[in-house]
Amino acid sequence: MSKVKLTVNNNGSLKVDGDFEIVDPQGNTYNLQGRTIVSICRCGLSANKPFCDGSHKGHFEHNAVAFDLPPKKV
Repeated sequence: MSKVKLTVNNNGSLKVDGDFEIVDPQGNTYNLQGRTIVSICRCGLSANKPFCDGSHKGHFEHNAVAFDLPPKKV
């Protein structure tokens, strides 16, 4: 299986890049029309959820800086 890259963009979406599928809660697959890169809304303002449509511009602030999670609970 190939690796999928998820990028948390500053003040915006989550960019998904690679060989992936996106499904709804019932397991139905979104038809991505051959795309290997999509942006997922994380501000909640998109009219095209779960995909980003740029509605966040000027309404969502978050500087993405990577950090370590605490150890997994066993």
